Amino acid sequence: MVRSLWDDDDAGRWAGDLRQRVYTSRLLGRDPDLVLHGGGNTSVKSRHTTLLGDEVDVLLIKGSGADLADIDESGFSVLRLDAVLRLAELESLPDAEMARQLLLASMSPEGPNPSVETIVHAVLPHKFVDHTHADAVVTLTNSPVAKAALEEVYGDEVVVIPYVMPGFKLARACAERVRDGVGAGVIGVVLMNHGIFTFGDTAKESYDRMIEAVSRAEAYVERHRQEAPAPPPRRMTVAPVVRAELRRAVSEAAGWPVVMTSHGDDQVMAFLARSDLDTVSQRGPVTPDHVIRTKPWPLLGRDVGAYSAAYRRYFEEHRHRATTELQPLDPAPRVILDRELGLCTVGRTAKDAQIVEDLYRHTIKVITDATGLGGYEPVPLADLFDVEYWDLEQAKLRRRGGPPPLAGEVAFVTGAASGIGRACAEALLDQGAAVVGVDIAATIEAAFAGPAWAGLQADVTDRDALARALEVTTERFGGLDVLVVNAGVFPLSAPIGDLDLAVWEGTMAINLDANAALLHHAHPLLRASPGGGRVVVVGSRNVHAPGPGAAAYSASKAALTQLARVAAFEWAADGIRVNVIHPDGVFDTGVWTADVLEQRAAHYGMSVDEYRSKNLLGVEVTSADVARACIALCGPAFAKTTGAQIPVDGGNRRTI
Repeated sequence: MVRSLWDDDDAGRWAGDLRQRVYTSRLLGRDPDLVLHGGGNTSVKSRHTTLLGDEVDVLLIKGSGADLADIDESGFSVLRLDAVLRLAELESLPDAEMARQLLLASMSPEGPNPSVETIVHAVLPHKFVDHTHADAVVTLTNSPVAKAALEEVYGDEVVVIPYVMPGFKLARACAERVRDGVGAGVIGVVLMNHGIFTFGDTAKESYDRMIEAVSRAEAYVERHRQEAPAPPPRRMTVAPVVRAELRRAVSEAAGWPVVMTSHGDDQVMAFLARSDLDTVSQRGPVTPDHVIRTKPWPLLGRDVGAYSAAYRRYFEEHRHRATTELQPLDPAPRVILDRELGLCTVGRTAKDAQIVEDLYRHTIKVITDATGLGGYEPVPLADLFDVEYWDLEQAKLRRRGGPPPLAGEVAFVTGAASGIGRACAEALLDQGAAVVGVDIAATIEAAFAGPAWAGLQADVTDRDALARALEVTTERFGGLDVLVVNAGVFPLSAPIGDLDLAVWEGTMAINLDANAALLHHAHPLLRASPGGGRVVVVGSRNVHAPGPGAAAYSASKAALTQLARVAAFEWAADGIRVNVIHPDGVFDTGVWTADVLEQRAAHYGMSVDEYRSKNLLGVEVTSADVARACIALCGPAFAKTTGAQIPVDGGNRRTI
């Protein structure tokens, strides 16, 4: 339920029109029952003094795509109000030309692009205007009792406008309804299947009206809410490869790798247990704007090919002819409903998949609540393709630019809490991959932030824990593309005659046996990678140039290298590339303490600085250098390379 978050003391620190606008915008953005992920809009009409000293009336409106939850002053476009109002007088205006004219009216060329709803905000005759996609309001307007419900909830206090796609048509419809004023008792405008506007002379008045209006709708929905059935048992356990193969099918349909998340909580499973799931879930999103993220309808089950074929047919029948060449047809689903897998959401990145999840959870809520009002009746599907491929969305997509190199890829890194493993995980994240990091250290869980990171504390010698970590990988991100085999130990030096056999066995268990088990469990997932699996094994210079006192370490890394070579032989037919990196002298890892560095430097009669760069190139090798080699092996430069062993050591006389 929505509630007011207004705080008099806090609000007092936000003096001025724009800062007040920012303050209440953030309050709205903090409530997901009001707005989600760039949805909603806010504006304020004010006065602006130009460089030449002229006073002009301006409209400050949230920029296109900005998120209200963390918006600041720079997130608002500044436009000449008179220029925007004149656009509202036109009988017709193509949306692309409307966007161009709004840019021409802008007084902040360095600012964000104006919202597609700019003209609507301009024509509403109030200083502050708020717009949300409040769940309760959308529930009312997506039900067969919408007209009666809105009348009962609001009476004459709101103006109701039939659904019109955002753009000039919506602006024109609003302008016609408010041309003669909205009346002293009117607190807002409801757009069918879209949301609600409220307004006021102050930011607080407009905000309070929004909370009041949505609270009334929530109370109405609550009075008619049906008792939710008890959720069935949680989803059945499925093999991780099932998710990986489904993700591959979706990726192939989309034309690029995707991240796919799975969710099987009580809310999801109760929805999937509905007897009318095959009909109610196919009627469309709660507001047409969501279709850009979610597609018009979800996939039921796992037949991606049938979904894509049906989508192509429907698109050809209902597409908006003027925009078909602007964006390639992408018939892959974004939402998948399966009674064993749960709710699966798909995105180009982990963040995109999370946004789809958030939107569809609210869709589930609205559908469930609308059932108590007689059913769920959104905008007809035939009207939705115009939204997905409309000119304004095309322009927004073009401004976003291309995705990062590893967008949609999923990586698994062992020993990722520090040193080389952490550097590899960070580099993979920077390149756009979703990354699961495993380490015995508890710090792994919070090593990085954001939806693309999952840190799992686990002992790699525990084979069940390794298998579970790979299962979590498919639940969180859908599959596996890149495996970085890095976890290892370097025990204290000891000659073979004095070697503690327990140390030998422990070193082999971590450096060799655990990695053999990891490769065994990961193989079917790598085989299902949409772009071909890649394995990068972190070996050691000691494989080719062992030193005295390092028998356990050298032998374990040599055996691991041989294991990788065999995997390269066996897995090439599956499209999986396996390559080895042999670092040396990587001193920014936990193994190399200050005391150890001083001891080793003294052994060679060098200073610590000299010892750090005792290679042919005279350079210091860092974890980041090894990570860059890892990224290169995962990319197109080495797309036709497998079984390679690449030194990252600055050049070593003994190995050359």
